[in-house]
Amino acid sequence: MFTERNRQQIEAHGLTEAEVERQLEIFKHGIPFAHVVGSVSINNGIRVFSESEQKKYVDLFESQKDNLDLLKFVPASGAATRMFKSLHRFLEIYDPKMDIEKFLQEETSKDLKIFFDSFEHFAFADLVLKRLKSKHKGFDDLKKGKKYLLIIKEMLGEDALNFGFIPKGLIPFHKHDKEYITAFEEQLYEAAFYATSNNVANLHFTVSVDHKSKFKKRHEKIQHLVEKRTNTEFYISYSFQKKETDTIAATLDNELFLDENGNIVFRPSGHGALLQNLNEMDADIIFIKNIDNVVSQKYVETIAFQKKVLAGKLISLQMKIFEHIEKLEKESLSNKIIQDASHFISEELKLTNVGKNKEALLNILNRPIRICGVVENTGAPGGGPFIVKNKKGEIFHQIVEISQIDMHNPEQKAFVDSATHFNPVDLVCGVRNYKGEKFDLNQFADPDAGFISEKSYNGIHLKALERPGLWNGAMDNWNTVFVEVPLITFNPVKTVNDLLNEVHLS
Repeated sequence: MFTERNRQQIEAHGLTEAEVERQLEIFKHGIPFAHVVGSVSINNGIRVFSESEQKKYVDLFESQKDNLDLLKFVPASGAATRMFKSLHRFLEIYDPKMDIEKFLQEETSKDLKIFFDSFEHFAFADLVLKRLKSKHKGFDDLKKGKKYLLIIKEMLGEDALNFGFIPKGLIPFHKHDKEYITAFEEQLYEAAFYATSNNVANLHFTVSVDHKSKFKKRHEKIQHLVEKRTNTEFYISYSFQKKETDTIAATLDNELFLDENGNIVFRPSGHGALLQNLNEMDADIIFIKNIDNVVSQKYVETIAFQKKVLAGKLISLQMKIFEHIEKLEKESLSNKIIQDASHFISEELKLTNVGKNKEALLNILNRPIRICGVVENTGAPGGGPFIVKNKKGEIFHQIVEISQIDMHNPEQKAFVDSATHFNPVDLVCGVRNYKGEKFDLNQFADPDAGFISEKSYNGIHLKALERPGLWNGAMDNWNTVFVEVPLITFNPVKTVNDLLNEVHLS
Protein backbone atom coordinates (compact mmCIF):
# COMPACT_ATOMS: atom_id res chain seq x y z
CA MET A 1 0.00 0.00 0.00
CA PHE A 2 2.83 2.41 0.85
CA THR A 3 5.84 3.18 -1.30
CA GLU A 4 9.28 3.19 0.29
CA ARG A 5 9.19 7.00 0.18
CA ASN A 6 5.84 6.95 2.01
CA ARG A 7 7.24 4.65 4.69
CA GLN A 8 10.15 7.00 5.24
CA GLN A 9 7.73 9.93 5.53
CA ILE A 10 5.62 8.09 8.07
CA GLU A 11 8.65 7.20 10.16
CA ALA A 12 10.05 10.73 9.95
CA HIS A 13 6.73 12.03 11.25
CA GLY A 14 6.96 9.77 14.29
CA LEU A 15 4.01 7.67 13.13
CA THR A 16 3.59 4.01 12.23
CA GLU A 17 2.02 2.39 9.20
CA ALA A 18 -0.60 0.90 11.50
CA GLU A 19 -1.57 4.38 12.75
CA VAL A 20 -1.88 5.71 9.20
CA GLU A 21 -4.04 2.71 8.25
CA ARG A 22 -6.17 3.36 11.35
CA GLN A 23 -6.72 6.94 10.24
CA LEU A 24 -7.73 5.76 6.76
CA GLU A 25 -10.31 3.47 8.36
CA ILE A 26 -11.72 6.47 10.23
CA PHE A 27 -12.17 8.30 6.91
CA LYS A 28 -13.94 5.25 5.46
CA HIS A 29 -16.27 4.56 8.39
CA GLY A 30 -16.70 8.07 9.75
CA ILE A 31 -16.70 9.30 13.34
CA PRO A 32 -19.80 8.65 15.46
CA PHE A 33 -21.63 11.76 16.58
CA ALA A 34 -21.76 12.58 20.26
CA HIS A 35 -24.95 11.26 21.86
CA VAL A 36 -26.41 14.39 23.45
CA VAL A 37 -29.30 13.76 25.83
CA GLY A 38 -29.80 17.32 27.05
CA SER A 39 -28.38 20.82 27.30
CA VAL A 40 -27.21 22.10 30.63
CA SER A 41 -28.56 25.36 32.02
CA ILE A 42 -28.65 27.34 35.23
CA ASN A 43 -29.74 25.07 38.11
CA ASN A 44 -29.48 22.14 35.72
CA GLY A 45 -25.75 21.61 35.66
CA ILE A 46 -24.47 25.19 35.58
CA ARG A 47 -23.60 26.66 38.97
CA VAL A 48 -24.24 30.32 39.68
CA PHE A 49 -22.44 31.53 42.79
CA SER A 50 -23.75 34.27 45.06
CA GLU A 51 -21.43 37.10 46.08
CA SER A 52 -20.77 35.38 49.41
CA GLU A 53 -19.97 32.08 47.68
CA GLN A 54 -17.62 33.83 45.26
CA LYS A 55 -15.82 35.49 48.17
CA LYS A 56 -15.54 32.14 49.95
CA TYR A 57 -13.85 30.53 46.94
CA VAL A 58 -11.57 33.51 46.33
CA ASP A 59 -10.51 33.48 50.00
CA LEU A 60 -9.85 29.74 49.85
CA PHE A 61 -7.65 30.16 46.78
CA GLU A 62 -5.80 33.15 48.25
CA SER A 63 -5.13 31.24 51.48
CA GLN A 64 -3.53 28.34 49.62
CA LYS A 65 -1.95 29.70 46.44
CA ASP A 66 1.51 30.38 47.89
CA ASN A 67 1.77 26.67 48.75
CA LEU A 68 0.72 25.55 45.26
CA ASP A 69 2.43 25.10 41.91
CA LEU A 70 0.47 27.33 39.53
CA LEU A 71 0.75 27.45 35.75
CA LYS A 72 -0.97 29.38 33.00
CA PHE A 73 -1.19 27.41 29.73
CA VAL A 74 -1.83 29.52 26.63
CA PRO A 75 -2.45 28.05 23.15
CA ALA A 76 -0.77 30.66 20.92
CA SER A 77 0.31 29.00 17.68
CA GLY A 78 -2.01 30.81 15.30
CA ALA A 79 -0.94 33.49 12.83
CA ALA A 80 -3.17 36.54 12.45
CA THR A 81 -4.09 35.84 8.81
CA ARG A 82 -7.81 35.24 9.42
CA MET A 83 -7.99 38.28 11.66
CA PHE A 84 -7.40 40.50 8.62
CA LYS A 85 -9.50 38.58 6.10
CA SER A 86 -11.58 41.60 5.06
CA LEU A 87 -8.42 43.69 4.54
CA HIS A 88 -6.86 41.03 2.33
CA ARG A 89 -10.07 41.08 0.28
CA PHE A 90 -9.72 44.86 -0.22
CA LEU A 91 -6.22 44.38 -1.62
CA GLU A 92 -7.52 41.79 -4.07
CA ILE A 93 -10.36 43.88 -5.48
CA TYR A 94 -8.99 47.42 -5.19
CA ASP A 95 -9.14 49.44 -8.41
CA PRO A 96 -7.85 53.05 -8.58
CA LYS A 97 -10.96 53.93 -10.59
CA MET A 98 -13.42 52.53 -8.06
CA ASP A 99 -15.91 54.81 -6.28
CA ILE A 100 -14.68 54.15 -2.76
CA GLU A 101 -17.72 55.72 -1.06
CA LYS A 102 -20.14 53.62 -3.10
CA PHE A 103 -18.04 50.50 -2.54
CA LEU A 104 -18.10 50.94 1.23
CA GLN A 105 -21.90 51.25 1.23
CA GLU A 106 -22.27 47.74 -0.17
CA GLU A 107 -23.39 45.07 2.27
CA THR A 108 -20.32 42.94 1.56
CA SER A 109 -18.09 45.88 2.54
CA LYS A 110 -19.68 46.47 5.94
CA ASP A 111 -16.64 45.23 7.89
CA LEU A 112 -14.30 47.39 5.80
CA LYS A 113 -16.45 50.48 6.37
CA ILE A 114 -16.36 49.91 10.14
CA PHE A 115 -12.58 49.43 9.97
CA PHE A 116 -11.88 52.63 8.02
CA ASP A 117 -14.46 54.76 9.87
CA SER A 118 -12.98 53.73 13.24
CA PHE A 119 -9.32 53.42 12.26
CA GLU A 120 -8.09 56.06 14.70
CA HIS A 121 -9.37 53.95 17.63
CA PHE A 122 -7.09 50.98 16.92
CA ALA A 123 -4.03 50.78 19.17
CA PHE A 124 -1.76 50.45 16.13
CA ALA A 125 -3.28 53.39 14.18
CA ASP A 126 -0.68 56.02 15.00
CA LEU A 127 2.13 53.51 14.39
CA VAL A 128 0.80 52.82 10.89
CA LEU A 129 0.19 56.48 10.09
CA LYS A 130 3.60 57.57 11.38
CA ARG A 131 5.31 55.03 9.11
CA LEU A 132 3.17 56.05 6.13
CA LYS A 133 3.80 59.76 6.55
CA SER A 134 7.54 59.17 6.66
CA LYS A 135 7.35 57.19 3.42
CA HIS A 136 4.77 59.35 1.59
CA LYS A 137 5.27 63.08 2.20
CA GLY A 138 1.93 64.01 0.66
CA PHE A 139 -0.04 61.25 2.39
CA ASP A 140 -2.64 63.56 3.99
CA ASP A 141 -3.52 65.03 0.58
CA LEU A 142 -4.12 61.69 -1.15
CA LYS A 143 -7.59 60.60 -2.19
CA LYS A 144 -9.44 58.45 0.30
CA GLY A 145 -9.19 55.22 -1.72
CA LYS A 146 -5.43 55.58 -2.15
CA LYS A 147 -5.02 56.32 1.57
CA TYR A 148 -6.95 53.19 2.48
CA LEU A 149 -4.85 51.10 0.12
CA LEU A 150 -1.60 52.35 1.62
CA ILE A 151 -2.86 51.83 5.19
CA ILE A 152 -3.64 48.18 4.51
CA LYS A 153 -0.39 47.60 2.62
CA GLU A 154 1.55 49.09 5.52
CA MET A 155 -0.25 46.79 7.93
CA LEU A 156 -0.05 43.59 5.92
CA GLY A 157 2.93 43.95 3.61
CA GLU A 158 5.86 41.59 4.09
CA ASP A 159 8.24 44.52 3.81
CA ALA A 160 6.15 46.55 6.26
CA LEU A 161 4.47 45.57 9.58
CA ASN A 162 3.43 42.16 8.18
CA PHE A 163 0.52 41.84 10.64
CA GLY A 164 -1.17 39.17 8.54
CA PHE A 165 1.61 36.63 9.00
CA ILE A 166 3.12 37.26 12.41
CA PRO A 167 1.62 35.47 15.44
CA LYS A 168 -1.72 36.85 16.57
CA GLY A 169 -0.23 37.09 20.06
CA LEU A 170 2.27 39.71 18.84
CA ILE A 171 -0.21 42.09 17.20
CA PRO A 172 -0.62 45.38 19.13
CA PHE A 173 -4.07 44.87 20.67
CA HIS A 174 -4.02 47.72 23.18
CA LYS A 175 -2.17 50.88 24.08
CA HIS A 176 -1.08 51.98 27.55
CA ASP A 177 0.13 55.58 27.62
CA LYS A 178 2.50 55.52 24.62
CA GLU A 179 3.24 51.80 24.74
CA TYR A 180 1.85 49.24 22.31
CA ILE A 181 0.58 46.22 24.23
CA THR A 182 0.31 42.84 22.50
CA ALA A 183 -1.94 39.96 23.55
CA PHE A 184 1.22 38.15 24.68
CA GLU A 185 2.11 40.70 27.33
CA GLU A 186 -1.54 41.13 28.35
CA GLN A 187 -1.47 37.43 29.20
CA LEU A 188 1.57 38.07 31.40
CA TYR A 189 0.06 41.14 33.03
CA GLU A 190 -3.20 39.30 33.71
CA ALA A 191 -1.39 36.26 35.14
CA ALA A 192 0.20 38.48 37.79
CA PHE A 193 -3.25 39.04 39.28
CA TYR A 194 -4.20 35.38 39.82
CA ALA A 195 -1.60 32.85 38.61
CA THR A 196 1.22 33.79 40.98
CA SER A 197 2.71 31.93 43.90
CA ASN A 198 5.08 33.96 46.08
CA ASN A 199 5.19 36.69 43.41
CA VAL A 200 6.31 34.24 40.73
CA ALA A 201 4.23 33.45 37.64
CA ASN A 202 4.88 30.47 35.37
CA LEU A 203 3.42 30.62 31.88
CA HIS A 204 3.62 28.14 29.02
CA PHE A 205 2.85 29.14 25.43
CA THR A 206 2.30 26.63 22.64
CA VAL A 207 3.67 28.30 19.51
CA SER A 208 4.73 27.36 16.00
CA VAL A 209 8.40 26.58 15.42
CA ASP A 210 8.78 29.68 13.23
CA HIS A 211 7.32 31.99 15.88
CA LYS A 212 9.23 31.04 19.02
CA SER A 213 12.09 33.45 18.41
CA LYS A 214 9.61 36.30 17.86
CA PHE A 215 7.92 35.63 21.21
CA LYS A 216 11.26 35.41 23.00
CA LYS A 217 12.41 38.67 21.44
CA ARG A 218 9.20 40.41 22.53
CA HIS A 219 9.57 39.02 26.04
CA GLU A 220 13.11 40.35 26.31
CA LYS A 221 11.88 43.78 25.27
CA ILE A 222 8.99 44.09 27.75
CA GLN A 223 10.14 41.81 30.60
CA HIS A 224 11.59 44.50 32.87
CA LEU A 225 8.62 46.84 32.42
CA VAL A 226 5.96 44.18 33.10
CA GLU A 227 7.84 42.76 36.09
CA LYS A 228 8.28 46.23 37.57
CA ARG A 229 4.63 47.15 37.01
CA THR A 230 3.27 43.94 38.53
CA ASN A 231 5.96 43.17 41.15
CA THR A 232 6.04 39.68 39.66
CA GLU A 233 8.82 37.52 38.30
CA PHE A 234 7.83 35.69 35.12
CA TYR A 235 9.15 32.33 33.95
CA ILE A 236 8.05 31.49 30.42
CA SER A 237 8.38 28.21 28.54
CA TYR A 238 7.36 27.25 25.02
CA SER A 239 6.46 24.10 23.14
CA PHE A 240 5.40 23.20 19.62
CA GLN A 241 2.56 21.07 18.29
CA LYS A 242 4.24 17.72 17.84
CA LYS A 243 4.67 16.26 14.34
CA GLU A 244 3.43 12.86 15.48
CA THR A 245 0.02 14.41 16.22
CA ASP A 246 -0.44 15.41 12.56
CA THR A 247 -2.98 13.40 10.60
CA ILE A 248 -3.05 12.26 6.99
CA ALA A 249 -5.32 13.72 4.35
CA ALA A 250 -7.65 11.54 2.30
CA THR A 251 -9.24 11.86 -1.11
CA LEU A 252 -13.00 12.34 -1.36
CA ASP A 253 -13.10 8.57 -2.06
CA ASN A 254 -11.34 7.92 1.27
CA GLU A 255 -8.05 6.85 -0.27
CA LEU A 256 -4.65 8.13 0.85
CA PHE A 257 -4.15 11.65 -0.54
CA LEU A 258 -0.79 12.11 -2.27
CA ASP A 259 0.68 15.27 -3.74
CA GLU A 260 1.95 15.61 -7.30
CA ASN A 261 5.24 13.96 -6.27
CA GLY A 262 3.60 10.99 -4.61
CA ASN A 263 4.20 12.27 -1.06
CA ILE A 264 1.71 11.82 1.76
CA VAL A 265 0.09 15.11 2.75
CA PHE A 266 0.08 15.51 6.53
CA ARG A 267 -1.99 18.19 8.24
CA PRO A 268 -2.05 19.69 11.76
CA SER A 269 -4.86 17.94 13.60
CA GLY A 270 -6.38 20.89 15.46
CA HIS A 271 -6.04 22.04 19.05
CA GLY A 272 -6.69 18.50 20.29
CA ALA A 273 -3.05 17.80 19.42
CA LEU A 274 -2.09 20.07 22.31
CA LEU A 275 -3.08 17.35 24.76
CA GLN A 276 0.48 16.07 24.41
CA ASN A 277 1.84 19.51 25.31
CA LEU A 278 -0.52 19.83 28.27
CA ASN A 279 0.40 16.33 29.40
CA GLU A 280 4.00 17.45 29.80
CA MET A 281 2.96 20.16 32.25
CA ASP A 282 3.02 19.37 35.96
CA ALA A 283 1.37 21.76 38.42
CA ASP A 284 -1.25 21.75 41.15
CA ILE A 285 -3.49 24.13 39.21
CA ILE A 286 -3.34 24.89 35.50
CA PHE A 287 -5.23 27.87 34.07
CA ILE A 288 -6.02 27.50 30.35
CA LYS A 289 -6.86 30.50 28.21
CA ASN A 290 -6.56 31.28 24.49
CA ILE A 291 -3.98 33.89 23.47
CA ASP A 292 -6.52 36.30 21.94
CA ASN A 293 -8.96 36.32 24.88
CA VAL A 294 -7.61 39.36 26.73
CA VAL A 295 -8.83 42.78 27.88
CA SER A 296 -7.18 46.15 28.36
CA GLN A 297 -5.54 46.50 31.73
CA LYS A 298 -8.27 48.54 33.42
CA TYR A 299 -10.52 45.44 33.32
CA VAL A 300 -7.96 42.90 34.50
CA GLU A 301 -8.94 42.85 38.17
CA THR A 302 -12.50 41.87 37.21
CA ILE A 303 -11.16 39.01 35.07
CA ALA A 304 -8.74 37.92 37.80
CA PHE A 305 -11.48 37.79 40.42
CA GLN A 306 -13.48 35.34 38.29
CA LYS A 307 -10.39 33.18 37.74
CA LYS A 308 -9.84 33.02 41.49
CA VAL A 309 -13.46 31.96 41.97
CA LEU A 310 -12.95 29.04 39.58
CA ALA A 311 -9.64 28.11 41.20
CA GLY A 312 -11.19 28.19 44.67
CA LYS A 313 -14.02 25.95 43.48
CA LEU A 314 -11.41 23.54 42.08
CA ILE A 315 -9.57 23.39 45.40
CA SER A 316 -12.84 22.87 47.30
CA LEU A 317 -13.94 20.11 44.95
CA GLN A 318 -10.55 18.39 45.09
CA MET A 319 -10.62 18.35 48.88
CA LYS A 320 -14.01 16.63 48.86
CA ILE A 321 -12.98 14.13 46.17
CA PHE A 322 -9.75 13.24 47.95
CA GLU A 323 -11.65 12.74 51.20
CA HIS A 324 -14.05 10.29 49.54
CA ILE A 325 -11.14 8.42 47.92
CA GLU A 326 -9.30 8.06 51.23
CA LYS A 327 -12.43 6.65 52.88
CA LEU A 328 -13.03 4.22 50.01
CA GLU A 329 -9.40 3.05 50.17
CA LYS A 330 -9.79 1.91 53.78
CA GLU A 331 -10.08 -1.81 54.45
CA SER A 332 -13.19 -1.39 56.61
CA LEU A 333 -15.79 -0.12 54.17
CA SER A 334 -19.34 0.67 55.34
CA ASN A 335 -22.45 1.05 53.21
CA LYS A 336 -22.60 4.68 54.30
CA ILE A 337 -19.18 5.40 52.77
CA ILE A 338 -20.37 3.82 49.50
CA GLN A 339 -23.66 5.72 49.60
CA ASP A 340 -21.98 9.05 50.42
CA ALA A 341 -19.51 8.68 47.54
CA SER A 342 -22.28 7.65 45.13
CA HIS A 343 -24.43 10.61 46.18
CA PHE A 344 -21.47 13.00 45.79
CA ILE A 345 -20.75 11.73 42.27
CA SER A 346 -24.38 12.17 41.28
CA GLU A 347 -24.94 15.58 42.86
CA GLU A 348 -21.56 17.29 42.55
CA LEU A 349 -20.06 15.68 39.45
CA LYS A 350 -23.39 15.13 37.68
CA LEU A 351 -22.49 11.57 36.67
CA THR A 352 -25.32 9.04 36.60
CA ASN A 353 -25.80 5.45 35.46
CA VAL A 354 -22.45 4.51 36.98
CA GLY A 355 -21.66 1.48 39.14
CA LYS A 356 -21.98 1.71 42.91
CA ASN A 357 -19.25 -0.64 44.05
CA LYS A 358 -15.88 0.46 45.43
CA GLU A 359 -13.94 -0.06 42.19
CA ALA A 360 -16.47 1.81 40.05
CA LEU A 361 -16.61 4.75 42.46
CA LEU A 362 -12.82 5.02 42.71
CA ASN A 363 -12.59 4.90 38.92
CA ILE A 364 -14.87 7.92 38.71
CA LEU A 365 -13.30 9.92 41.52
CA ASN A 366 -9.66 9.34 40.60
CA ARG A 367 -9.63 11.48 37.45
CA PRO A 368 -8.34 14.90 36.37
CA ILE A 369 -10.69 17.73 37.30
CA ARG A 370 -11.64 20.87 35.42
CA ILE A 371 -13.81 23.80 36.39
CA CYS A 372 -15.18 25.38 33.20
CA GLY A 373 -16.35 28.96 33.11
CA VAL A 374 -19.30 29.30 30.73
CA VAL A 375 -20.98 32.45 29.47
CA GLU A 376 -24.44 33.18 28.11
CA ASN A 377 -24.77 32.10 24.49
CA THR A 378 -24.23 35.09 22.20
CA GLY A 379 -24.23 33.14 18.95
CA ALA A 380 -20.45 32.75 18.85
CA PRO A 381 -19.27 29.62 16.98
CA GLY A 382 -17.77 26.79 18.98
CA GLY A 383 -18.58 24.33 21.71
CA GLY A 384 -20.97 24.42 24.59
CA PRO A 385 -21.91 22.48 27.73
CA PHE A 386 -24.20 19.49 27.14
CA ILE A 387 -25.39 16.33 28.86
CA VAL A 388 -23.92 13.35 27.02
CA LYS A 389 -24.40 9.58 27.10
CA ASN A 390 -21.32 7.46 26.34
CA LYS A 391 -20.95 3.91 25.02
CA LYS A 392 -21.12 2.48 28.55
CA GLY A 393 -24.47 4.17 29.11
CA GLU A 394 -22.99 6.63 31.60
CA ILE A 395 -24.54 10.09 31.55
CA PHE A 396 -22.24 13.01 32.25
CA HIS A 397 -21.51 16.66 31.45
CA GLN A 398 -19.21 17.48 28.56
CA ILE A 399 -18.13 20.34 26.29
CA VAL A 400 -19.25 19.40 22.79
CA GLU A 401 -18.45 21.14 19.50
CA ILE A 402 -21.38 21.64 17.13
CA SER A 403 -19.47 19.63 14.50
CA GLN A 404 -19.73 16.61 16.84
CA ILE A 405 -23.54 16.76 16.89
CA ASP A 406 -25.84 15.34 14.21
CA MET A 407 -27.70 18.51 13.25
CA HIS A 408 -29.84 16.52 10.80
CA ASN A 409 -31.37 14.70 13.76
CA PRO A 410 -34.33 16.86 14.97
CA GLU A 411 -33.91 15.78 18.59
CA GLN A 412 -30.17 16.52 18.63
CA LYS A 413 -30.71 19.85 16.86
CA ALA A 414 -33.36 20.79 19.43
CA PHE A 415 -30.82 20.37 22.24
CA VAL A 416 -28.43 22.70 20.42
CA ASP A 417 -31.17 25.25 19.75
CA SER A 418 -32.15 25.28 23.42
CA ALA A 419 -28.58 25.67 24.70
CA THR A 420 -28.24 28.76 26.88
CA HIS A 421 -24.47 28.86 27.41
CA PHE A 422 -21.20 28.76 25.52
CA ASN A 423 -17.71 27.54 26.42
CA PRO A 424 -15.17 30.39 26.11
CA VAL A 425 -12.16 28.14 26.86
CA ASP A 426 -11.94 29.42 30.42
CA LEU A 427 -10.64 26.37 32.25
CA VAL A 428 -9.00 25.77 35.61
CA CYS A 429 -7.60 22.26 35.84
CA GLY A 430 -6.33 19.86 38.47
CA VAL A 431 -4.06 17.22 36.94
CA ARG A 432 -2.66 15.53 40.07
CA ASN A 433 -4.28 12.72 42.02
CA TYR A 434 -4.89 12.51 45.76
CA LYS A 435 -1.32 11.30 46.28
CA GLY A 436 0.07 14.32 44.44
CA GLU A 437 1.04 12.25 41.40
CA LYS A 438 0.42 13.64 37.92
CA PHE A 439 -2.21 11.89 35.83
CA ASP A 440 -1.34 10.60 32.37
CA LEU A 441 -3.89 12.72 30.52
CA ASN A 442 -3.83 10.41 27.50
CA GLN A 443 -5.71 7.87 29.60
CA PHE A 444 -8.71 10.20 29.92
CA ALA A 445 -9.23 11.16 26.27
CA ASP A 446 -11.76 9.66 23.86
CA PRO A 447 -9.78 8.61 20.77
CA ASP A 448 -13.03 8.10 18.85
CA ALA A 449 -14.07 11.76 19.15
CA GLY A 450 -13.05 14.41 16.62
CA PHE A 451 -14.48 15.16 13.21
CA ILE A 452 -13.77 15.03 9.47
CA SER A 453 -13.85 18.21 7.40
CA GLU A 454 -13.30 19.13 3.76
CA LYS A 455 -10.26 21.25 2.87
CA SER A 456 -8.22 21.87 -0.25
CA TYR A 457 -4.60 21.42 -1.32
CA ASN A 458 -3.36 23.35 -4.35
CA GLY A 459 -6.97 23.72 -5.45
CA ILE A 460 -7.79 20.00 -5.02
CA HIS A 461 -10.50 19.05 -2.52
CA LEU A 462 -9.55 16.61 0.21
CA LYS A 463 -10.72 15.32 3.56
CA ALA A 464 -8.96 16.32 6.78
CA LEU A 465 -9.10 14.61 10.16
CA GLU A 466 -9.30 16.67 13.36
CA ARG A 467 -8.24 14.96 16.57
CA PRO A 468 -10.46 15.16 19.66
CA GLY A 469 -10.44 18.83 20.69
CA LEU A 470 -8.43 19.77 23.76
CA TRP A 471 -11.48 20.85 25.77
CA ASN A 472 -13.97 18.27 24.46
CA GLY A 473 -12.83 14.83 23.29
CA ALA A 474 -9.31 15.14 24.73
CA MET A 475 -10.83 15.81 28.17
CA ASP A 476 -13.75 13.44 27.69
CA ASN A 477 -13.21 11.48 30.90
CA TRP A 478 -12.30 14.36 33.19
CA ASN A 479 -14.55 15.28 36.08
CA THR A 480 -16.21 18.47 34.87
CA VAL A 481 -18.06 21.27 36.65
CA PHE A 482 -19.66 24.20 34.82
CA VAL A 483 -19.80 27.64 36.45
CA GLU A 484 -21.41 30.72 34.94
CA VAL A 485 -18.99 33.64 34.59
CA PRO A 486 -19.74 37.19 33.35
CA LEU A 487 -19.66 37.86 29.63
CA ILE A 488 -16.75 40.28 30.17
CA THR A 489 -14.50 37.23 30.59
CA PHE A 490 -15.07 36.31 26.93
CA ASN A 491 -13.36 38.76 24.59
CA PRO A 492 -11.70 36.86 21.74
CA VAL A 493 -10.25 38.80 18.82
CA LYS A 494 -11.27 36.81 15.77
CA THR A 495 -11.39 39.79 13.38
CA VAL A 496 -9.57 43.11 13.55
CA ASN A 497 -12.84 44.93 14.25
CA ASP A 498 -13.21 42.99 17.52
CA LEU A 499 -10.51 45.33 18.83
CA LEU A 500 -13.13 48.11 18.72
CA ASN A 501 -15.08 46.50 21.55
CA GLU A 502 -15.04 48.56 24.72
CA VAL A 503 -12.87 46.13 26.69
CA HIS A 504 -10.07 46.57 24.16
CA LEU A 505 -10.08 50.36 24.14
CA SER A 506 -7.94 52.42 26.52
